[in-house]
Amino acid sequence: MAVGDLGTASTRSAGRRLGALGAFGRLPERAQRIVDGETREAEVLSAWLVVAIAVFFNVLYAVSPKALDAIGAFRPVPVVGGIFLVLGLVRVALARRGRMRGWLVPAFTVIDFALLYGLIWSFHLQYQQPAAFYLKAPTFLLVFLFIAIRALRFEPRLVIFAGVVAAVGWAGMTAYAFDAAGADVDAPAVTRDFVTYMTSNSILLGAEVEKIVAILLFTGVLAIAIARGRRQLLTAALGLSATAELSRFFDPTIARRITSGDALAPGRGEMVEAAVLVADIRGFTRFVADHPPDEVMRLLIAYQQRMGAIIASHGGAIDKFLGDGILATFGCTGVSPTPTADALRAVLALADEAARFSHAFAAAGGRKVDVGFAVVSGRVLFGTVGNDGRLEYTVIGEPVNLAAKLEKHNKIGCTCAVTDAATLARAEAEGFAAAAAFRLVPGVAVEGVAGPVDLAVMDRAAAEGSA
Repeated sequence: MAVGDLGTASTRSAGRRLGALGAFGRLPERAQRIVDGETREAEVLSAWLVVAIAVFFNVLYAVSPKALDAIGAFRPVPVVGGIFLVLGLVRVALARRGRMRGWLVPAFTVIDFALLYGLIWSFHLQYQQPAAFYLKAPTFLLVFLFIAIRALRFEPRLVIFAGVVAAVGWAGMTAYAFDAAGADVDAPAVTRDFVTYMTSNSILLGAEVEKIVAILLFTGVLAIAIARGRRQLLTAALGLSATAELSRFFDPTIARRITSGDALAPGRGEMVEAAVLVADIRGFTRFVADHPPDEVMRLLIAYQQRMGAIIASHGGAIDKFLGDGILATFGCTGVSPTPTADALRAVLALADEAARFSHAFAAAGGRKVDVGFAVVSGRVLFGTVGNDGRLEYTVIGEPVNLAAKLEKHNKIGCTCAVTDAATLARAEAEGFAAAAAFRLVPGVAVEGVAGPVDLAVMDRAAAEGSA
Protein backbone atom coordinates (compact mmCIF):
# COMPACT_ATOMS: atom_id res chain seq x y z
CA MET A 1 0.00 0.00 0.00
CA ALA A 2 1.33 3.43 -0.86
CA VAL A 3 1.99 6.20 1.62
CA GLY A 4 -1.00 8.16 0.41
CA ASP A 5 -3.28 5.18 0.87
CA LEU A 6 -2.15 4.75 4.46
CA GLY A 7 -2.08 8.47 5.29
CA THR A 8 -5.45 9.26 3.76
CA ALA A 9 -7.00 6.08 5.12
CA SER A 10 -5.64 6.80 8.62
CA THR A 11 -7.02 10.34 8.61
CA ARG A 12 -10.44 9.30 7.31
CA SER A 13 -10.54 6.31 9.63
CA ALA A 14 -9.78 8.52 12.61
CA GLY A 15 -12.65 10.80 11.65
CA ARG A 16 -15.06 7.90 11.22
CA ARG A 17 -14.01 6.39 14.53
CA LEU A 18 -14.53 9.65 16.36
CA GLY A 19 -17.96 10.01 14.83
CA ALA A 20 -18.90 6.53 15.96
CA LEU A 21 -17.24 6.63 19.36
CA GLY A 22 -19.34 9.31 20.98
CA ALA A 23 -18.30 10.44 24.45
CA PHE A 24 -17.53 7.04 25.94
CA GLY A 25 -16.99 4.77 22.94
CA ARG A 26 -14.30 2.17 22.41
CA LEU A 27 -10.96 3.23 20.97
CA PRO A 28 -8.40 1.12 19.11
CA GLU A 29 -6.08 -0.61 21.56
CA ARG A 30 -3.02 1.58 20.92
CA ALA A 31 -5.06 4.80 21.17
CA GLN A 32 -6.81 3.52 24.29
CA ARG A 33 -3.44 2.97 25.96
CA ILE A 34 -2.58 6.61 25.27
CA VAL A 35 -5.89 7.80 26.77
CA ASP A 36 -5.48 5.48 29.76
CA GLY A 37 -2.01 6.91 30.38
CA GLU A 38 -3.33 10.47 30.31
CA THR A 39 -6.20 9.50 32.59
CA ARG A 40 -3.83 7.86 35.07
CA GLU A 41 -1.65 10.99 35.16
CA ALA A 42 -4.75 13.15 35.64
CA GLU A 43 -5.91 11.01 38.56
CA VAL A 44 -2.50 11.29 40.20
CA LEU A 45 -2.68 15.08 39.80
CA SER A 46 -6.21 15.25 41.24
CA ALA A 47 -5.12 13.13 44.21
CA TRP A 48 -2.23 15.48 44.90
CA LEU A 49 -4.64 18.43 44.69
CA VAL A 50 -6.75 16.86 47.44
CA VAL A 51 -3.59 16.44 49.51
CA ALA A 52 -2.74 20.10 48.87
CA ILE A 53 -6.24 21.17 50.00
CA ALA A 54 -5.84 19.14 53.18
CA VAL A 55 -2.44 20.66 53.89
CA PHE A 56 -3.87 24.13 53.23
CA PHE A 57 -6.69 23.52 55.71
CA ASN A 58 -4.35 22.29 58.41
CA VAL A 59 -1.72 25.02 57.92
CA LEU A 60 -4.34 27.78 57.78
CA TYR A 61 -5.97 26.47 60.93
CA ALA A 62 -2.62 26.18 62.70
CA VAL A 63 -1.49 29.76 61.98
CA SER A 64 -4.86 31.54 62.34
CA PRO A 65 -5.65 33.14 65.71
CA LYS A 66 -8.32 31.38 67.76
CA ALA A 67 -11.12 33.25 69.52
CA LEU A 68 -11.20 30.69 72.29
CA ASP A 69 -13.77 32.56 74.35
CA ALA A 70 -16.21 32.64 71.45
CA ILE A 71 -16.14 28.99 70.49
CA GLY A 72 -16.64 25.68 72.14
CA ALA A 73 -14.16 22.86 72.61
CA PHE A 74 -15.20 21.11 69.38
CA ARG A 75 -12.47 21.44 66.71
CA PRO A 76 -13.61 19.87 63.38
CA VAL A 77 -11.08 21.50 61.03
CA PRO A 78 -7.96 19.52 62.06
CA VAL A 79 -9.98 16.30 62.19
CA VAL A 80 -11.47 16.71 58.71
CA GLY A 81 -8.17 18.06 57.38
CA GLY A 82 -6.36 14.99 58.72
CA ILE A 83 -8.90 12.66 57.12
CA PHE A 84 -8.56 14.50 53.81
CA LEU A 85 -4.78 14.19 54.02
CA VAL A 86 -4.82 10.47 54.73
CA LEU A 87 -7.39 9.73 52.03
CA GLY A 88 -5.52 11.98 49.59
CA LEU A 89 -2.30 10.01 50.11
CA VAL A 90 -4.24 6.77 49.67
CA ARG A 91 -5.58 8.11 46.37
CA VAL A 92 -2.08 9.06 45.23
CA ALA A 93 -0.86 5.52 45.92
CA LEU A 94 -3.84 3.96 44.12
CA ALA A 95 -3.57 6.34 41.16
CA ARG A 96 0.14 5.64 40.70
CA ARG A 97 -0.63 1.94 40.51
CA GLY A 98 -3.41 2.56 38.01
CA ARG A 99 -6.10 1.33 40.40
CA MET A 100 -8.19 4.50 40.56
CA ARG A 101 -10.88 3.31 38.19
CA GLY A 102 -14.37 1.86 38.17
CA TRP A 103 -16.41 2.49 41.31
CA LEU A 104 -13.49 3.97 43.26
CA VAL A 105 -13.58 7.31 41.44
CA PRO A 106 -17.27 8.15 42.17
CA ALA A 107 -16.88 6.67 45.66
CA PHE A 108 -14.06 9.09 46.49
CA THR A 109 -16.14 11.91 44.97
CA VAL A 110 -18.95 11.16 47.41
CA ILE A 111 -16.46 10.94 50.28
CA ASP A 112 -14.95 14.31 49.33
CA PHE A 113 -18.29 16.09 49.43
CA ALA A 114 -19.39 14.24 52.53
CA LEU A 115 -16.28 15.43 54.37
CA LEU A 116 -16.59 18.97 53.01
CA TYR A 117 -20.26 19.29 53.87
CA GLY A 118 -19.68 17.62 57.21
CA LEU A 119 -17.05 20.25 57.98
CA ILE A 120 -19.35 23.10 56.92
CA TRP A 121 -22.24 21.61 58.92
CA SER A 122 -20.07 21.41 62.03
CA PHE A 123 -19.40 25.15 62.05
CA HIS A 124 -22.68 25.90 63.80
CA LEU A 125 -21.69 23.49 66.55
CA GLN A 126 -18.14 24.83 66.81
CA TYR A 127 -19.31 28.44 67.05
CA GLN A 128 -22.47 27.57 69.03
CA GLN A 129 -24.81 29.15 66.49
CA PRO A 130 -28.10 28.11 64.84
CA ALA A 131 -27.82 25.68 61.93
CA ALA A 132 -28.48 28.51 59.43
CA PHE A 133 -25.07 29.92 60.42
CA TYR A 134 -23.17 27.40 58.30
CA LEU A 135 -25.05 28.36 55.13
CA LYS A 136 -22.96 31.54 54.92
CA ALA A 137 -19.59 29.85 55.45
CA PRO A 138 -17.09 30.85 52.72
CA THR A 139 -15.84 27.26 52.78
CA PHE A 140 -18.80 26.60 50.46
CA LEU A 141 -16.67 27.91 47.56
CA LEU A 142 -14.54 24.76 47.77
CA VAL A 143 -17.52 22.93 46.26
CA PHE A 144 -16.59 24.35 42.87
CA LEU A 145 -12.96 23.30 43.33
CA PHE A 146 -13.94 19.69 44.05
CA ILE A 147 -16.16 19.64 40.96
CA ALA A 148 -13.33 21.10 38.86
CA ILE A 149 -10.92 18.43 40.11
CA ARG A 150 -13.10 15.80 38.43
CA ALA A 151 -12.58 17.63 35.13
CA LEU A 152 -8.90 16.66 35.07
CA ARG A 153 -9.81 13.19 33.79
CA PHE A 154 -11.60 14.61 30.74
CA GLU A 155 -14.66 12.49 31.51
CA PRO A 156 -17.86 14.59 31.43
CA ARG A 157 -19.90 11.96 33.28
CA LEU A 158 -17.64 12.27 36.34
CA VAL A 159 -18.03 16.05 36.31
CA ILE A 160 -21.81 15.69 36.06
CA PHE A 161 -21.80 13.12 38.85
CA ALA A 162 -19.75 15.44 41.09
CA GLY A 163 -22.06 18.36 40.31
CA VAL A 164 -25.20 16.37 41.08
CA VAL A 165 -23.71 15.12 44.35
CA ALA A 166 -22.75 18.68 45.28
CA ALA A 167 -26.21 20.08 44.41
CA VAL A 168 -28.11 17.32 46.22
CA GLY A 169 -25.79 17.66 49.20
CA TRP A 170 -26.32 21.40 49.48
CA ALA A 171 -30.05 20.94 49.11
CA GLY A 172 -29.85 18.57 52.06
CA MET A 173 -27.80 21.11 54.04
CA THR A 174 -30.41 23.77 53.30
CA ALA A 175 -33.26 21.47 54.27
CA TYR A 176 -31.56 20.64 57.58
CA ALA A 177 -31.03 24.33 58.40
CA PHE A 178 -34.64 25.14 57.44
CA ASP A 179 -35.97 22.31 59.58
CA ALA A 180 -33.80 23.38 62.51
CA ALA A 181 -34.99 26.99 62.16
CA GLY A 182 -38.61 25.85 62.28
CA ALA A 183 -38.03 23.68 65.34
CA ASP A 184 -36.12 26.32 67.33
CA VAL A 185 -38.44 29.10 68.48
CA ASP A 186 -35.43 31.19 69.53
CA ALA A 187 -33.73 30.92 66.12
CA PRO A 188 -34.29 33.64 63.51
CA ALA A 189 -37.03 32.70 61.10
CA VAL A 190 -36.87 32.35 57.35
CA THR A 191 -36.80 35.77 55.73
CA ARG A 192 -37.30 37.31 52.35
CA ASP A 193 -35.33 40.42 53.17
CA PHE A 194 -31.76 40.36 51.86
CA VAL A 195 -30.44 42.82 54.46
CA THR A 196 -31.91 40.76 57.27
CA TYR A 197 -30.42 37.66 55.71
CA MET A 198 -26.97 39.20 55.53
CA THR A 199 -27.01 40.63 59.06
CA SER A 200 -28.49 37.70 60.95
CA ASN A 201 -28.74 33.93 61.05
CA SER A 202 -32.02 33.95 59.18
CA ILE A 203 -32.47 31.85 56.05
CA LEU A 204 -33.11 33.26 52.59
CA LEU A 205 -34.36 30.33 50.53
CA GLY A 206 -33.77 32.19 47.28
CA ALA A 207 -30.09 32.55 48.13
CA GLU A 208 -29.70 28.82 48.74
CA VAL A 209 -31.62 27.96 45.58
CA GLU A 210 -29.29 30.34 43.75
CA LYS A 211 -26.29 28.43 45.09
CA ILE A 212 -27.73 25.13 43.91
CA VAL A 213 -28.49 26.58 40.49
CA ALA A 214 -24.94 28.00 40.34
CA ILE A 215 -23.54 24.55 41.10
CA LEU A 216 -25.63 22.97 38.35
CA LEU A 217 -24.82 25.69 35.80
CA PHE A 218 -21.12 25.49 36.62
CA THR A 219 -21.28 21.72 36.26
CA GLY A 220 -23.11 21.93 32.95
CA VAL A 221 -20.73 24.45 31.38
CA LEU A 222 -17.69 22.53 32.65
CA ALA A 223 -19.10 19.24 31.36
CA ILE A 224 -19.64 20.75 27.90
CA ALA A 225 -16.08 22.11 27.90
CA ILE A 226 -14.71 18.74 29.02
CA ALA A 227 -16.73 16.92 26.36
CA ARG A 228 -15.13 19.14 23.72
CA GLY A 229 -11.73 18.70 25.31
CA ARG A 230 -12.18 14.94 25.44
CA ARG A 231 -12.91 14.93 21.73
CA GLN A 232 -9.60 16.69 21.17
CA LEU A 233 -7.90 14.14 23.42
CA LEU A 234 -9.39 11.28 21.40
CA THR A 235 -8.34 12.98 18.17
CA ALA A 236 -4.80 13.38 19.48
CA ALA A 237 -4.70 9.77 20.70
CA LEU A 238 -5.90 8.49 17.35
CA GLY A 239 -3.33 10.67 15.59
CA LEU A 240 -0.50 9.38 17.77
CA SER A 241 -1.76 5.86 17.27
CA ALA A 242 -1.85 6.33 13.50
CA THR A 243 1.67 7.76 13.56
CA ALA A 244 2.91 4.79 15.57
CA GLU A 245 1.24 2.37 13.17
CA LEU A 246 2.60 4.17 10.11
CA SER A 247 6.08 4.14 11.66
CA ARG A 248 5.98 0.38 11.22
CA PHE A 249 5.74 0.96 7.47
CA PHE A 250 7.72 4.17 7.03
CA ASP A 251 10.47 6.21 8.57
CA PRO A 252 9.09 8.03 11.67
CA THR A 253 9.71 11.42 10.01
CA ILE A 254 7.60 10.37 7.02
CA ALA A 255 4.91 8.98 9.31
CA ARG A 256 4.65 12.31 11.10
CA ARG A 257 4.37 14.13 7.79
CA ILE A 258 1.56 11.85 6.70
CA THR A 259 -0.50 12.14 9.87
CA SER A 260 0.00 15.90 10.04
CA GLY A 261 -1.13 16.26 6.41
CA ASP A 262 2.13 17.99 5.48
CA ALA A 263 3.23 17.80 1.84
CA LEU A 264 0.67 15.21 0.81
CA ALA A 265 0.01 16.71 -2.61
CA PRO A 266 1.54 14.93 -5.62
CA GLY A 267 4.57 16.51 -7.22
CA ARG A 268 6.08 18.05 -4.10
CA GLY A 269 9.74 17.27 -3.62
CA GLU A 270 13.19 18.61 -2.91
CA MET A 271 16.70 17.98 -4.18
CA VAL A 272 18.96 16.67 -1.43
CA GLU A 273 22.46 15.32 -1.09
CA ALA A 274 21.94 11.75 0.02
CA ALA A 275 23.25 8.22 -0.14
CA VAL A 276 21.20 5.33 -1.49
CA LEU A 277 21.67 1.78 -0.23
CA VAL A 278 20.30 -1.30 -1.99
CA ALA A 279 20.35 -4.79 -0.47
CA ASP A 280 19.22 -8.03 -2.08
CA ILE A 281 19.29 -11.75 -1.31
CA ARG A 282 21.05 -13.80 -3.97
CA GLY A 283 18.96 -16.56 -5.57
CA PHE A 284 15.82 -15.71 -3.63
CA THR A 285 13.48 -16.41 -6.56
CA ARG A 286 14.70 -19.99 -6.77
CA PHE A 287 14.53 -20.32 -2.99
CA VAL A 288 10.85 -19.32 -3.10
CA ALA A 289 10.15 -21.95 -5.77
CA ASP A 290 11.95 -24.75 -3.88
CA HIS A 291 10.72 -24.17 -0.31
CA PRO A 292 7.35 -24.08 1.47
CA PRO A 293 5.78 -20.66 2.10
CA ASP A 294 6.30 -20.72 5.88
CA GLU A 295 10.05 -21.24 5.47
CA VAL A 296 10.20 -18.48 2.88
CA MET A 297 8.39 -16.06 5.18
CA ARG A 298 10.52 -17.10 8.16
CA LEU A 299 13.64 -16.23 6.20
CA LEU A 300 12.22 -12.97 4.86
CA ILE A 301 10.94 -11.66 8.20
CA ALA A 302 14.14 -12.51 10.05
CA TYR A 303 16.23 -10.91 7.31
CA GLN A 304 14.17 -7.73 7.17
CA GLN A 305 14.10 -7.35 10.94
CA ARG A 306 17.86 -7.64 11.27
CA MET A 307 18.70 -5.45 8.29
CA GLY A 308 16.09 -2.83 9.14
CA ALA A 309 17.33 -2.42 12.70
CA ILE A 310 20.92 -1.86 11.56
CA ILE A 311 19.91 0.65 8.88
CA ALA A 312 17.87 2.64 11.39
CA SER A 313 20.68 2.58 13.96
CA HIS A 314 23.00 4.22 11.42
CA GLY A 315 20.56 7.03 10.59
CA GLY A 316 19.05 5.46 7.50
CA ALA A 317 15.41 5.25 6.48
CA ILE A 318 13.96 2.31 4.59
CA ASP A 319 12.24 3.67 1.51
CA LYS A 320 10.62 0.35 0.70
CA PHE A 321 10.94 -3.43 0.95
CA LEU A 322 11.08 -4.94 -2.53
CA GLY A 323 10.35 -8.55 -1.69
CA ASP A 324 13.81 -9.76 -0.73
CA GLY A 325 15.29 -6.38 -1.62
CA ILE A 326 15.67 -3.27 0.51
CA LEU A 327 15.95 0.32 -0.70
CA ALA A 328 17.16 2.69 2.00
CA THR A 329 18.26 6.31 2.01
CA PHE A 330 20.57 8.34 4.21
CA GLY A 331 20.03 12.10 4.39
CA CYS A 332 16.55 12.25 2.80
CA THR A 333 14.11 12.14 5.70
CA GLY A 334 16.42 14.11 7.96
CA VAL A 335 19.34 16.42 7.29
CA SER A 336 22.70 14.74 7.96
CA PRO A 337 26.19 16.20 7.45
CA THR A 338 27.56 12.69 6.84
CA PRO A 339 25.02 10.69 4.81
CA THR A 340 27.59 8.84 2.68
CA ALA A 341 29.78 7.90 5.64
CA ASP A 342 26.68 6.75 7.52
CA ALA A 343 25.64 4.56 4.59
CA LEU A 344 29.04 2.85 4.27
CA ARG A 345 29.24 2.32 8.03
CA ALA A 346 25.83 0.70 7.76
CA VAL A 347 27.10 -1.55 4.93
CA LEU A 348 29.95 -2.80 7.11
CA ALA A 349 27.53 -3.64 9.90
CA LEU A 350 25.01 -5.14 7.46
CA ALA A 351 27.63 -7.37 5.83
CA ASP A 352 28.76 -8.60 9.23
CA GLU A 353 25.19 -9.27 10.32
CA ALA A 354 24.31 -10.94 7.00
CA ALA A 355 27.19 -13.40 7.43
CA ARG A 356 26.04 -14.29 10.96
CA PHE A 357 22.44 -14.54 9.80
CA SER A 358 23.44 -16.87 6.96
CA HIS A 359 25.25 -19.23 9.32
CA ALA A 360 22.41 -19.16 11.86
CA PHE A 361 19.75 -19.79 9.22
CA ALA A 362 21.72 -22.70 7.74
CA ALA A 363 22.25 -24.20 11.21
CA ALA A 364 18.49 -24.01 11.84
CA GLY A 365 17.78 -26.24 8.87
CA GLY A 366 17.67 -23.66 6.11
CA ARG A 367 20.38 -22.92 3.60
CA LYS A 368 23.26 -20.51 3.32
CA VAL A 369 22.01 -17.03 2.48
CA ASP A 370 24.10 -14.57 0.47
CA VAL A 371 23.17 -10.90 0.60
CA GLY A 372 24.58 -8.23 -1.69
CA PHE A 373 24.83 -4.51 -0.93
CA ALA A 374 25.53 -1.38 -2.94
CA VAL A 375 25.82 2.28 -1.99
CA VAL A 376 25.88 5.35 -4.27
CA SER A 377 25.72 8.98 -3.16
CA GLY A 378 24.74 12.15 -4.98
CA ARG A 379 21.86 14.53 -5.52
CA VAL A 380 18.45 12.89 -5.55
CA LEU A 381 14.87 14.11 -5.75
CA PHE A 382 12.91 13.16 -2.64
CA GLY A 383 9.17 13.77 -2.56
CA THR A 384 5.67 12.56 -3.34
CA VAL A 385 4.51 11.06 -6.62
CA GLY A 386 1.13 9.71 -7.74
CA ASN A 387 -2.28 11.35 -7.80
CA ASP A 388 -4.76 12.68 -5.26
CA GLY A 389 -6.10 9.17 -4.66
CA ARG A 390 -2.77 7.40 -4.36
CA LEU A 391 0.49 8.96 -3.20
CA GLU A 392 3.90 7.59 -2.43
CA TYR A 393 7.05 9.07 -0.96
CA THR A 394 9.98 8.03 -3.09
CA VAL A 395 13.51 8.90 -4.08
CA ILE A 396 14.39 9.52 -7.73
CA GLY A 397 17.71 10.11 -9.42
CA GLU A 398 20.79 8.60 -11.00
CA PRO A 399 22.22 7.42 -7.64
CA VAL A 400 19.15 5.19 -7.21
CA ASN A 401 19.52 3.63 -10.63
CA LEU A 402 23.27 3.17 -10.30
CA ALA A 403 22.95 1.59 -6.83
CA ALA A 404 20.52 -1.01 -8.20
CA LYS A 405 22.90 -1.85 -11.05
CA LEU A 406 25.95 -2.03 -8.78
CA GLU A 407 24.14 -4.37 -6.41
CA LYS A 408 23.53 -6.79 -9.29
CA HIS A 409 27.23 -6.59 -10.09
CA ASN A 410 27.93 -8.35 -6.78
CA LYS A 411 26.85 -11.60 -8.37
CA ILE A 412 29.23 -11.14 -11.30
CA GLY A 413 32.19 -10.14 -9.19
CA CYS A 414 31.41 -12.55 -6.30
CA THR A 415 31.54 -9.60 -3.92
CA CYS A 416 29.54 -8.70 -0.83
CA ALA A 417 29.26 -4.93 -1.31
CA VAL A 418 29.96 -2.48 -4.11
CA THR A 419 30.24 1.29 -4.30
CA ASP A 420 31.82 3.63 -6.78
CA ALA A 421 35.14 5.33 -6.13
CA ALA A 422 33.56 8.78 -5.97
CA THR A 423 31.17 7.65 -3.23
CA LEU A 424 34.02 6.12 -1.23
CA ALA A 425 36.04 9.34 -1.53
CA ARG A 426 33.04 11.38 -0.39
CA ALA A 427 32.57 9.08 2.60
CA GLU A 428 36.22 9.48 3.58
CA ALA A 429 35.79 13.25 3.42
CA GLU A 430 32.85 12.86 5.82
CA GLY A 431 34.94 10.89 8.30
CA PHE A 432 34.56 7.30 7.12
CA ALA A 433 37.66 5.56 8.50
CA ALA A 434 37.20 2.02 7.21
CA ALA A 435 38.06 2.54 3.55
CA ALA A 436 40.58 -0.31 3.83
CA ALA A 437 37.64 -2.72 3.91
CA PHE A 438 37.12 -1.92 0.23
CA ARG A 439 39.53 -2.50 -2.61
CA LEU A 440 39.57 -0.28 -5.67
CA VAL A 441 38.84 -1.85 -9.06
CA PRO A 442 39.16 0.77 -11.82
CA GLY A 443 37.47 0.73 -15.19
CA VAL A 444 34.87 -1.96 -14.61
CA ALA A 445 32.11 -2.57 -17.13
CA VAL A 446 28.78 -2.62 -15.31
CA GLU A 447 25.67 -3.90 -17.06
CA GLY A 448 23.33 -1.06 -17.94
CA VAL A 449 25.92 1.66 -17.37
CA ALA A 450 27.49 3.47 -20.30
CA GLY A 451 31.26 3.40 -20.02
CA PRO A 452 33.55 1.88 -17.42
CA VAL A 453 33.10 2.64 -13.72
CA ASP A 454 35.75 2.88 -11.03
CA LEU A 455 34.47 0.63 -8.26
CA ALA A 456 35.30 -0.02 -4.63
CA VAL A 457 34.30 -3.54 -3.60
CA MET A 458 34.17 -5.61 -0.43
CA ASP A 459 34.92 -9.27 -0.99
CA ARG A 460 32.48 -11.82 0.40
CA ALA A 461 35.29 -13.77 2.02
CA ALA A 462 36.32 -10.71 4.01
CA ALA A 463 32.79 -10.16 5.22
CA GLU A 464 32.39 -13.81 6.27
CA GLY A 465 35.75 -13.71 8.01
CA SER A 466 34.65 -10.71 10.10
CA ALA A 467 31.58 -12.65 11.23
